[in-house]
Amino acid sequence: MTDPLAFDFSGHTVLISGASRGIGAATARAFAAQGAAVALLARDADALAELAAQIEAEAGASRTLVLPTDITDAAAVAQACVRATRWAGQANGGGIDALVSNAGAVDPIGHLADTDPQAWARGLGVNLLGHYHLLHALLPGMAARGRGSVVHISTGAANGPMEGWSQYCAAKAGAQMLTRCADKEYRGAGLRIVGLSPGTVATQMQREIRDSGVNPVSQLPWERHIPPEWVARAVLYLCTPAGDDWRGEDFPLKTRAGREALGLPCDDLPA
Repeated sequence: MTDPLAFDFSGHTVLISGASRGIGAATARAFAAQGAAVALLARDADALAELAAQIEAEAGASRTLVLPTDITDAAAVAQACVRATRWAGQANGGGIDALVSNAGAVDPIGHLADTDPQAWARGLGVNLLGHYHLLHALLPGMAARGRGSVVHISTGAANGPMEGWSQYCAAKAGAQMLTRCADKEYRGAGLRIVGLSPGTVATQMQREIRDSGVNPVSQLPWERHIPPEWVARAVLYLCTPAGDDWRGEDFPLKTRAGREALGLPCDDLPA
């Protein structure tokens, strides 16, 4: 068993999308606690600034870069990644060591024919195109350095259809295949590119799902959802050499084997 919280990420720079809350914020805190510099990318500038201040107070050092960015805008993402790469050079003398592609949107929730096409396209832009934009901007630099980790926050919905989630399921299935394609193309360059399927997590997205009342996931008791800190622990694990075994695949945090690999409780899982 590898303890990801015992791994020293000093000298590493990590870029995290969807960093303003939930899984992204928990992951940023976890990496910073292990010595990494973290570039925080999301649309909400105020929330990013607040998180950055909290991290720097906890870490006792300046280790954050705030990047207010719309992930669906390819040019904006490219510009943000250029800024992050330059900052990484100043902070740690290198480039981006890890990308955590976490930004996601479940909206619009509803039967396919009842959803708004513009909202559906917006969700696709976040869940699929946003992932592509980040890979497109950062993979060349990682490949040139001969190292780097990418962790895409995937989902079981990428493999199984769910009522009311046509956008989310379709986009996440596409993003899963994009992760696999990136691994096939860049593994030989020394990159570690993996997915992470965490199960249901106690975040704002789950509140939106619960409020919708659509499909069985919305009926789950809140205590059934795992804390975002568990997902952050899995992300760190996958950015260590232990992640090599999962290149091109989704690490299943919702399984007993996945939990045990991280030293996490399995009480909520079937025997």
